[in-house]
Amino acid sequence: MKEKIKNLDRGILFMLLASLSFAAMGGFAKVVSQTLPPVEVTFFRNIFGVVLVGYSIYHIPLKQKGGRPLLLLFRGSMGFAALLAYFYIMAYIPLGEAVTYNKTSPIFVAIFAYLFLGEKLHKSALLAIAIGFAGIVLIAQPEGGSFDKYDMLGIFSGIGAALAYTSIRELREYYDTRTIVLSFMGVGSIAPLILMLVTPYVTVPEGLDWMFAPFVWPVGIEWVYVSAVGVFATASQLLMTKAYELTKAGIVGTISYTNIVFALIIGILLGDPIPDFWTFLGIIFVIVSGLIVALVKEKKEG
Repeated sequence: MKEKIKNLDRGILFMLLASLSFAAMGGFAKVVSQTLPPVEVTFFRNIFGVVLVGYSIYHIPLKQKGGRPLLLLFRGSMGFAALLAYFYIMAYIPLGEAVTYNKTSPIFVAIFAYLFLGEKLHKSALLAIAIGFAGIVLIAQPEGGSFDKYDMLGIFSGIGAALAYTSIRELREYYDTRTIVLSFMGVGSIAPLILMLVTPYVTVPEGLDWMFAPFVWPVGIEWVYVSAVGVFATASQLLMTKAYELTKAGIVGTISYTNIVFALIIGILLGDPIPDFWTFLGIIFVIVSGLIVALVKEKKEG
């Protein structure tokens, strides 16, 4: 019993540290995105992980049967696109709102699991989805009934992350966890390089300007910022993985929403406006919807 409580406490601590690390990554990304293009920030965020995972694979060989390369590529591509959209919007909207959009992914995971994996949607999950979408509308506060570019990309960051997470449920039966992680970080390192290399030679449509930009060589303090993005991103992944090893997924998933709180605080310290009543209510709605999804999943698996 004492061991369980000890693991629970450590799991919560690791998840709190992971959430803080994730928010810190967002803070550094927000600052450096004012001078470097988001596609470049995405590259630096992932290259650290590629080196770390590659080092791990070198020392401990992979154990997997493989056989789903296209699904693996899909997971990497969706994760990369979601991350790129996330880094793009945080340069234009408050950090807390950007993180909240990204944290809508559990809502979409529930929908995609129903559509593609045949999982049932319980009444509680349907309620969570409704609350979550209400929260999105309150945050976006669409004028004339339409979302602006940044809100659309924010929602896409949640959808893309959800598609990536949904694919993991099947991929983990075929691949080592490190291979799945590397598919995301590998695509997230190679794709930005390609996009930055072709940018000078193509005419970029206005709607896709968030994906294309020429490479800008970091100078001075910018190297510290992009390095911090990579370090804190990698640290958050490691801490989160450890948290899930020690504590039930439902509890860890619940604690993970503290990264919205941390992001709000860091964003305000960086000069973001304090959310108005409706935006704050929308953020609460998204958090509540995610908690319902996490608790329903925990009850079902328990």
